[in-house]
Amino acid sequence: MTRKLPRHLTWLEAFAAAVETGSLEAAAQHLGVARSVVSEHLKALEDSLGGGEPLLERAAGKRLRLTTRGERLYEAAEGPLHQLNLRRLRDLASPEASLRLGLNPTLSDFLLAPLAAELASKRIKLEVSFGGAFELVRQVQTHQLDLALGFTPLPPHRGVENRTLLRLPFVVLAAPDAPLPKKAKLRVADLAGVPFVDWLRDDPYGGANSARFAAAGIQAKEAARVESFLHLFAVLRAYKGCAIAPDLRRLGAFPKDLRVTPLMEREPQAVEIVALFPAEGASPAAELVLKRLARHLKTRR
Repeated sequence: MTRKLPRHLTWLEAFAAAVETGSLEAAAQHLGVARSVVSEHLKALEDSLGGGEPLLERAAGKRLRLTTRGERLYEAAEGPLHQLNLRRLRDLASPEASLRLGLNPTLSDFLLAPLAAELASKRIKLEVSFGGAFELVRQVQTHQLDLALGFTPLPPHRGVENRTLLRLPFVVLAAPDAPLPKKAKLRVADLAGVPFVDWLRDDPYGGANSARFAAAGIQAKEAARVESFLHLFAVLRAYKGCAIAPDLRRLGAFPKDLRVTPLMEREPQAVEIVALFPAEGASPAAELVLKRLARHLKTRR
C-alpha cells in the first residue's frame, strides 16, 4: 500500500521539483501530474506560509529562480521530511531570525536565562529543547537543532562541529554534615565509608566513578543515584552524602550550604562544556548565542 504524504509535504515536493527542473512544465513531467496541479501546489504552499508571498520568480530565459524566502525553504526541503511540519516550514520561510537550541538539562538551569534575554533583545525567535549527549548530537546531525550546549564525553559524530567553551576539573560535592575529613583537598580514598551519590550507570560520569574507586582500592557506600544536578543537591542533603562532580562554580551552580573540595587524582580528569552545530557552520543566531555565552562565562571567573 502506497503511503500518502501529508498535504504540506506534497506541496513541498512540487516546490522542490520546480526548483530542480527549472520550470512548472518540467516539474509536472517529473512528478507525473498536470502542470496545473504543480501550480496549485505551489500556490497552496505560499498561502499556507502566510501572506502568499512568492517562493519562485521568472528569471532570464523564463527559468524559475528562488526568491529570498524560497531559498530558506529550499534548504529545509533537502533535510529529513519527517521534521518538516507546517509550523516548521512557516518558521523557515519567515524573514524573522530564529534559533532551535538544545541544552543539557543541567546547563539549562544555569545558562538559559542569559541566553534567552540576549535573543529576546535581538527579536530572535527561540525554540528550546533538552537532552543528553547522544540525543543532542543526533538532533544536530539531522538538522533538528541549530545549536546544542552539552558536556563531554560526546558520542562519535559525523557532520557535527564542536567548540569547547569551558574546561572544568572534578570536585567532591558534599552535604554540610557529610562525614568527610576536613581537608583543603580530598583524595578518592577519603570517600571510603561516606554515603556516596553516584550517577546512573549509563552515564559516563558513573562509569568514571566506578573506575576511580577500583583504582583507589575502596568500596563505595552508594546511597543513591541521580541523572543531573537538578536532582543532586536535594539528594546529597537527604543522605548526608557526597558526590564527585564537575566544578560548576563558574556558573554559580552550587548552593552555598554544600561543601565543595578539589579532588586530587594521580591523573587529573576534566569535563568540557561544548557547543555543537552542523558542520556547514553555525548560523548567525547561533554565533550570537556563543558570543553572549563567552561574555557570560568570562564575567564568572
